[in-house]
Amino acid sequence: MELNRDILQARSFINNEWIGHSTVNILSVKNKFDQNIIATIPYADASEVQFAISNSIQGFQSYSNCTSAERRDYLLKIRDGLSQEKEKFINLIVSEGGKPLDYAKAEVERSLVVLQLASEEAMRLKGEIVPMDYGLGIGKTAFTKRVPIGPVLAISPFNFPLNLALHKVAPALATGCSVILKPSLQTPLTALALASLCKRVGLPAGVLNVVICKNEEAELMLTDERLKMLSFTGSAEVGWNLKSKAGKKKVVLELGGNAAVIVDRSSNIDEAAKSIAMGSYLYAGQVCISVQRIFVDHSVFDEFVEKFKKATDELKVGSPLEAGTVIGPIIDRSHLDRIHSWVEEAKSIGAQVLFGGHIQSHEHNIYAPTLLTNTQEDMKIVSQEVFGPVAIIEKVQYFDEVIRVINRSRYGLQAGLFTNQISQMKYAHEHLEVGALIINGVPGFRVDSMPYGGVKDSGLGREGVRYAMEDMSEPRLLVY
Repeated sequence: MELNRDILQARSFINNEWIGHSTVNILSVKNKFDQNIIATIPYADASEVQFAISNSIQGFQSYSNCTSAERRDYLLKIRDGLSQEKEKFINLIVSEGGKPLDYAKAEVERSLVVLQLASEEAMRLKGEIVPMDYGLGIGKTAFTKRVPIGPVLAISPFNFPLNLALHKVAPALATGCSVILKPSLQTPLTALALASLCKRVGLPAGVLNVVICKNEEAELMLTDERLKMLSFTGSAEVGWNLKSKAGKKKVVLELGGNAAVIVDRSSNIDEAAKSIAMGSYLYAGQVCISVQRIFVDHSVFDEFVEKFKKATDELKVGSPLEAGTVIGPIIDRSHLDRIHSWVEEAKSIGAQVLFGGHIQSHEHNIYAPTLLTNTQEDMKIVSQEVFGPVAIIEKVQYFDEVIRVINRSRYGLQAGLFTNQISQMKYAHEHLEVGALIINGVPGFRVDSMPYGGVKDSGLGREGVRYAMEDMSEPRLLVY
């Protein structure tokens, strides 16, 4: 795919300008399927990062004074612009992210919804009446209004280069905050295309800055107290490390997991098998709420495994550009090798491979959809986030026991439960230590308006437009 020069320049975007002068410090962005270089981007140096910080502060000072109607209108213009350029963004996501074409289309459609939601919520940002008709408060009236927190540092991952960036940018714009977006170095072009679109629709200079930089330069933003919030989506290890360095900033972390799903004997086994196969292997499992651990009632275990394998065999593996592909490339060779090493480690200490368990294409970084059983909780494929097309499956004897097994994980993002017993639904909702429980669906379910986030090592705070706006604003009290 050729770079769309009409929607972006391959440099950092700061104060509505394309910035980047280095001819030595260069990022090469590859097509994730054929490994060809599709763009080269100069890394921003320390002075350029400081330029982004100072312009984000200036951008906030002006943009925070915009009316809610003005903020709404900017978001609607971005939405309309994205709608007109959908195909260009889809091509970028497929090329630099290796995302299957149908899934990339779905990501752009979801992004349009996020922008629409943000435009609506911009008109609904409100405070509350504070009751104080007692003691010293007798005869007083009090209420709060929400004010924007300040410039936001947003760090987004490779797997949803548009939608997860917009889950930070759109609420910030709706609230009245400026944003410095640091996208994944695997998929920076989509973020730069978004910046170019924002400039064309008239978003004021300095309100959105996109900085392509290495970790050392990014730390300058992380530790600068003039930036008031960090919103990070990525791995648990990186996220908690960033939090420890963020100083006085408000921090929201959307991190990873090893999502579990339970299949009860009362469920529709055919539907469960198809849904869980897709939930395990879509986009080669490179979704933080991909199914990784499957627990099936012992009485239907063999039936489920047979139907699960059949459903998996029907999933198309190959080029993300081909319609119908579900499983495409792993994001890079290092992750491909890591996934395979984890599977080999599990096999060496007793895990049984039911299918898959091998690299399907070194040339295209494709790992075969894989299912293992007879696993142990301390195996990496069980206890850590695989972020690949690998799942484990085990028999369940007692429902309360499998709840305890799931909870022993250090993660707690989302879980799924296939059942037609209301008692199990209630028990699981009461006892599972997760941010969300999906009934008769996979953990990968997400609607962009819902509060999304995890507990334990899976994160801190919630995304979803309205919930992100609460974090990006502060209540200011008036008493008279």
